[in-house]
Amino acid sequence: MPHCRMSILVLAGLCFGSLAGVRADDTPAKSVAEIAATAKKSLVVVVFTGRDGKQQGLGSGFVVAKDGLIATNLHVIGEARPVSVQFTNGKRYEVEAIQATDRKMDLAILKIDAKNLTPLPLADSGTLKEGQAIVVLGHPRGLKNSVVSGVLSGRREVENMPMLQLAIPIEQGNSGGPVLDMEGRVHGIVTMKSLVTANLGFAVPSNALRPLLARPNPIPMSRWLTIGALDKRDWQTVFGGRWRQRAGRIIADGVGSSFGGRTLCLSRLPLPKGAYEVAVSVKLDDEAGAAGLIFGADGKDKNYGFYPSAGKIRLTRFGGPDVNSWNILKNYPSSHYRPGDWNHFKVRIDGSKFQCWINDHLEINDGDADWPGSGVGLAQYRGTGAQFKNFAIGERIANGNPPDAVVARINKLINGIDFKDPLAARTIESLAPDGAASTKLLRDKAQQLEQQAGQLRKLATAVHVKKTLQELAKVVSVTEPKIDLVHAALLVARLDNEELDIDVYRKEVDRLARTAAAKLAKDAGERDRLKALNEFLFAERGFHGSRADYYTRSNSYLNEVLDDREGLPITLSLLYMELARRMKVNVVGVPLPGHFIVRHEPTSGDKQLIDPYDGGKFLSDKDAEAIVRRISGKELQKEHLATAGNKAILVRMLYNLLNVAESEKDGEGMLRYVDAIIAITPDAGPERWMRAVLRYQSGQRDGALQDAEWLLEHNPAGVPLERVRELRELLKSRPEGN
Repeated sequence: MPHCRMSILVLAGLCFGSLAGVRADDTPAKSVAEIAATAKKSLVVVVFTGRDGKQQGLGSGFVVAKDGLIATNLHVIGEARPVSVQFTNGKRYEVEAIQATDRKMDLAILKIDAKNLTPLPLADSGTLKEGQAIVVLGHPRGLKNSVVSGVLSGRREVENMPMLQLAIPIEQGNSGGPVLDMEGRVHGIVTMKSLVTANLGFAVPSNALRPLLARPNPIPMSRWLTIGALDKRDWQTVFGGRWRQRAGRIIADGVGSSFGGRTLCLSRLPLPKGAYEVAVSVKLDDEAGAAGLIFGADGKDKNYGFYPSAGKIRLTRFGGPDVNSWNILKNYPSSHYRPGDWNHFKVRIDGSKFQCWINDHLEINDGDADWPGSGVGLAQYRGTGAQFKNFAIGERIANGNPPDAVVARINKLINGIDFKDPLAARTIESLAPDGAASTKLLRDKAQQLEQQAGQLRKLATAVHVKKTLQELAKVVSVTEPKIDLVHAALLVARLDNEELDIDVYRKEVDRLARTAAAKLAKDAGERDRLKALNEFLFAERGFHGSRADYYTRSNSYLNEVLDDREGLPITLSLLYMELARRMKVNVVGVPLPGHFIVRHEPTSGDKQLIDPYDGGKFLSDKDAEAIVRRISGKELQKEHLATAGNKAILVRMLYNLLNVAESEKDGEGMLRYVDAIIAITPDAGPERWMRAVLRYQSGQRDGALQDAEWLLEHNPAGVPLERVRELRELLKSRPEGN
């Protein structure tokens, strides 16, 4: 169960007993026992199953529709795991679909094959008053059918989400349970406990369930089980545990069935002939745990392991299925290991000899393997939460550190930084050519100089952003038809996610297209290919429009759209267009106001409007007109149906991000997105004026003056030149640093 990570103000002076038997309208209320007796038949235990078939999670849920809909927390059902529910009468049902989810609000609605259930009525959660009596049902710590009474002690923003604050004890297993008023109506769904006091918990308001019930996005369990799953062509898991991928990383948790909780993830990639190297970067959630590289594996019980464990570096040999065959060859502290951070582990195997590196420092030389098996991969022990990235196999894996000459040059620049103005344009320009190396060295320096760490991190981010913008400008510098739209969209996402591995997601788009086309005949026509794409993307894979949390930046990040299979009209349209192009189907973008769609333009035959946000629904011109009128209040114009260019699509995506950043009062984010718009369209006058103002507001006076000078020289349309002159004079009268 997630816990609140914020300071909580506990309201004092509440007399719980005096409120328990009276409703807000001063009429007698039902007793707690009466409410519990009525509601229990609607309550369920929710469990999800691990890869070993054993129960791995337990929580609560309740019926919200008589035809088999169950509400609970998203974290209760795990991710990509079989889920079942059990009623108080002992009946058990396997969940056949995830009817709807809201990741931000931590909500899920499950579908079971049952009829004539008794749903709990949903109240308007905004009407529950502070101090009003409540009853909470659930299954804390596996104890079924627990009943707790208390009061609503307040309403709080927890991690930017509205929450009901409950004066009741919350334990593991309560998650997903209903919060009832004294008439038995649901006002909330229990989601977390306070870390400050044992008798305080939080619940998601029940009003957050209504959009999910009104506009569900059903995902059958056959597709739910594939979300985050590793590609079986690349990986084979051994001894259970839980392995999944997200954002280009492999994530491991859960306890394996081998002794010590060991679980393995073996690579299926081909090994080079002769000597070779295998490497990965690993980060532990808890340094008391253990996870890292394995080599010399036989695919069963035998392998060597090289990994961090309880703050030390360990080299082990597993020779069989039990602890008696396990040998710790080395166990020592290393000054080159960085606790709590990413660490790069590498092993070179040459016959029966091997060498081991940590962060490019040779730690073990001339190791001798008794059985040089051919398997390599990853291992996790004792249920440790761990993340892996940049797994690689090759004859030689390049040193991850930049060359000494580059390090010397960057350190010289860093040592010469004027910390009164660390973000001066000239400094960023000097460091940007070695973007990744500069970022790494700047971050290392930040750890050494804690007093200046804030400025250095800002500079590292600025260098990362500058390098990303340079790459973006290069990608869009070709003619419109040749712009790699997937690459450009991922660069937009990388502005906010420094560790995003673009190649991973470019390959994922290619793989999706190959899979969608795999069953097609070689001579299949465009209509058949389009039908196959729709069936694969929406019916099989469950991609859908985001509705419950529409205004989140995640919906504009193509990598997260691929991970979570939901997004905005424009990101889903972009993915649809690119998959269609790879399947040799001509699909173009159509920029309806407020709702981007696409159009199939076959070499012969009629054109067809399609809405990827609505499951690939075919639209008529009248449908498009209705959409425009409903969303924007405007009438459909000819230009609304024109083909959108690749640059226009990217700019529209950036404006979506810009609007979210503005609503969140994130000035730095706004500046990043405007920078990107200008990188794509350098002659954009209004955006350059916007950037001048943002730069001035953030203290980047030199940059603001450069933009003002450019605007006055080029005199673009739509820019208030008199205001520009005023800003220029202000900047000249008060130069940077004064």
